[in-house]
Amino acid sequence: MQVREILAIKGTVLYTIAPDRRLADAIAIMTEQDVGSLVCFAQGKMVGMLTFREVLRAVGAKGATWQEATVSDVMVANPMCAEPEMEMDELRRLMIDHHQRYLPVMEGGTLMGVVSFHDVAKAVLEEQSFENKMLKAYIRDWPEDSKKEA
Repeated sequence: MQVREILAIKGTVLYTIAPDRRLADAIAIMTEQDVGSLVCFAQGKMVGMLTFREVLRAVGAKGATWQEATVSDVMVANPMCAEPEMEMDELRRLMIDHHQRYLPVMEGGTLMGVVSFHDVAKAVLEEQSFENKMLKAYIRDWPEDSKKEA
């Protein structure tokens, strides 16, 4: 399965924020939309990624003044990206090796979506379920003569 197929299952709704916005605004969007990441865009280009990991680091580092921070103060600038043609096993390895729960998917300079570790796990389950159904149908429809010989 390719990343492109995971995005097709998940859908391509994107949640973005400008890097000059306040961190409090980002948290409000993430909470309201029930998402764990926002892609940061400036002048039509992806410039970073904000996840709850960066939010928690900022709160820990800045204490009571965390609300004064901007998204650009805490985002991951130029984040690692996946490509639509990447195979799921390669994507999982990349996410595990680099401790990334969210990866933007870029095709050229265009953001195609964001995949999370949850999206990958869901795609694996759906793929296994489909294979399981196909194998059961294959066994069920096996010719009777072959079943008697076995």
